[in-house]
Amino acid sequence: MPTLIPTSEQQGAVAEFATGKNLVIQAGAGTGKTSTLELLAAADSVRSGTYIAFNRAIKEAAARRFPTRVKCRTGHGLAYAAVGHRYRHRFGGARTPAWKTADLLGLQHGLTVGDRVFEHTNLAYIAKQTVLVFSQSDDKEILPKHVPLQRGAEDPAVHQVLATTVLPYAKRAWDDVRNPAGDKLKVEHDHYLKVWQLTDPHIAADYILLDEAQDTNRALEYVLNLQRSHAQIVLVGDSAQQIYGWRGARDIMTGSDGTHITLTQSFRFGPALAQEANRWLAVTGSPLRLKGHEATTTRVAPLEQPDAVLCRTNGGAMAEVLHQLDAGRRVAMAGGGGSLRALATAAQDLKNGRGTRHPELFLFRSWGEVQDYAENDPAGADLLPWVELVDELGTTAVLQAVDRLGSEESADVTVSTAHKAKGREWPSVRIGEDFLEPEEDAQGRPGPITRGEARLAYVALTRARHHLDIGGLAWFNEHPQGGGTGERPNVPHRPKAPVLPSQASAQQHVQHNPWDLPAAPAHQPPPF
Repeated sequence: MPTLIPTSEQQGAVAEFATGKNLVIQAGAGTGKTSTLELLAAADSVRSGTYIAFNRAIKEAAARRFPTRVKCRTGHGLAYAAVGHRYRHRFGGARTPAWKTADLLGLQHGLTVGDRVFEHTNLAYIAKQTVLVFSQSDDKEILPKHVPLQRGAEDPAVHQVLATTVLPYAKRAWDDVRNPAGDKLKVEHDHYLKVWQLTDPHIAADYILLDEAQDTNRALEYVLNLQRSHAQIVLVGDSAQQIYGWRGARDIMTGSDGTHITLTQSFRFGPALAQEANRWLAVTGSPLRLKGHEATTTRVAPLEQPDAVLCRTNGGAMAEVLHQLDAGRRVAMAGGGGSLRALATAAQDLKNGRGTRHPELFLFRSWGEVQDYAENDPAGADLLPWVELVDELGTTAVLQAVDRLGSEESADVTVSTAHKAKGREWPSVRIGEDFLEPEEDAQGRPGPITRGEARLAYVALTRARHHLDIGGLAWFNEHPQGGGTGERPNVPHRPKAPVLPSQASAQQHVQHNPWDLPAAPAHQPPPF
C-alpha cells in the first residue's frame, strides 16, 4: 500500500476511529474518501474489518490497497457467499419471453380496467418488477405498495385493481426465485440479497466500512443495522451526491448515530471549480464546502471540444450524440445506447400499429395515443420532448445514430447522463443543455431549484479535473438561488436538447428509471 500523507481532516478521522465510536464521514467530491478509509484500516493493526463497496470495480480496486485483515466485498458479494451460491445454476441463460413468463406463473388472461388493457404478458412483467421492488426494500413480505405504478395507468382506482390482480402472481414468482430448487424464473442478484437479508445475517467483523452510504439499498441498510450491536460502523459518502432515491436507495448518513466528520479538501480539481461546486452545495442544503487543490489548475470557461458531455437525461444525451456526430467527432455513450434503441424501436412499432412491449409504453396502442398523452395529460408531460424529437427526426435517424456509437477508448468525446457519470472523472467536461431552468411562477419569477436537481448538477460539474464548461447550467448565474437577479442571461446559447422524464416523475410512474438505464444484457455478470 503506498504511503499516504494525510490532511488534518483525515488525521482527525483516524483519531476518532481509534475511539471505537461509530463514524459518519461526509466526503465531498474528490476528497479522497477511499484513501481515508485506507488510513483508518492501516492505523488499526489488531482488529479485523469489512469494507462494503458500491460495485465490483470499486471492490477490486480496494482489495489491492487495503490491508489483508480487511475483507473487501460488495453487499451482493456478502449475500452470495452466505446464500447466493445456492442459486448460481439459475443465473444468466437465455432471455425468457414474456409469454413464457406468463405461462410459468399461470397467467392466462389479461386485465381491462376502464380503457386500459393489460395483456397477460404485461401482468407477468409487472409481477416480476413487483418482486424486484420488494427485494430492494426492507419489508418482510410482498405488499400492494411494492406493485409499481404504470405509465398511462396512474389513476389510483386503476392501480388498486392492477395491484390486487398482480399481487398473487408476484408472490408466486417470489416463492419460486427464493427457492434454490425452483425452476420457473431466472434469479437476479437482488433476489438472493433479499433472501440473505431475511435471515438476519451476522457479519463477522470488528468494524464495517460502508462506502457510498448516501445511496444505500434498504435491504442492505437493514443488515447493517443488525451489526451495530457488535461492530463499529463507519459510513462514508457525500449526502449532496444522493441521486438514486428514485430507485429505492436512501441516504443513511444524515442524522445517523455517530461522530460526524467532513472531508473538504478536494484533490480532483482546483479552486475555481470548487467555488462553482460550493454554490450548488448551498442549494442542496449541505453544510459542506469544498476547498480546491491549489496545485491543480481548473478553468471554468466555455469549451467547444470537451472530453465528456454530461446530460440530465437520455433524451438530452441523444440530442448531444447527434450534435457531436454532425460535428464529425467519434462518439461513445456511457453505458451504451441500448435503452435509446429500445425506445426508438418501441416508437417505430407504435407508429406501425403493432403495439409494443416496452415497459414505459406498453399501454399505448398507437403513436397517436402517446402523442395525445404527452401533450394533454399532466402525467405524461415529461414525455413530450422525446415525442417531439422522434416526430422531428424520425426513429430511423435515432437508430442510425446509435449504430454509429463507438467505444470510449477510441472516441473523441463521451456522452453520458449525470447518473452514469457518478464516480467517474474526465480532464474536461461540458454540461449538457437539458439541465433546464425551473419554470417561472405566476408572477414571471424563476421557480425554485429543488434539492434533487441541485444534487444532480453538483455531481455533474464535479466530474471535471482541468476544464469545466457549465453549458446548460449557465442560467444559474442569473437565478436568485445562484446570487443573480432573476433576469435572463443575454448570451449566445446552443439549441436546447430535449428533456425526458424527471427522476421524480419516473419514480412516480414505475419506481425505477428506464430512461437512464442501459438495456439488460442476456447474461448479467455478478455485481461483486
